[in-house]
Amino acid sequence: MPVFGPVIPVLRIFDERKAREFYIDFLGCGVAFEHRFGENFPIYLGLSLGGCALHLSEHHGDANPGAHVRVQTHDVAAFIEALRAKDYKFAKPAAPGRQPWGSLEATIVDPFGNRLTFTQDVSAAEGGADDRSGQG
Repeated sequence: MPVFGPVIPVLRIFDERKAREFYIDFLGCGVAFEHRFGENFPIYLGLSLGGCALHLSEHHGDANPGAHVRVQTHDVAAFIEALRAKDYKFAKPAAPGRQPWGSLEATIVDPFGNRLTFTQDVSAAEGGADDRSGQG
């Protein structure tokens, strides 16, 4: 049986400067690699955020705008609070909300319409998925 690794989503971007501002300056991603086929060509950018890898592409055939990616984290509240403290002009993330399936989640939309949902499984630590109090 083959062994599979993590999925690496490719997200469509339209403006390299805005993408860097959002993903690197705001979210805190590191640059794993950058590729262009030549001068004045679209960029293909590999990013990392802890154990999460994302690829961003200006190439129109690589992906459609408006994707939705879920990123697991161990402390979504602290991450979102750190983002809120940056007071980024184009994203004001709301506090994470408790979901019926047992996770805390916060969604942020990038400048290109892609949604990133940062999620933390809290069901085991707080009594399982039967806790339907809705408190977050």
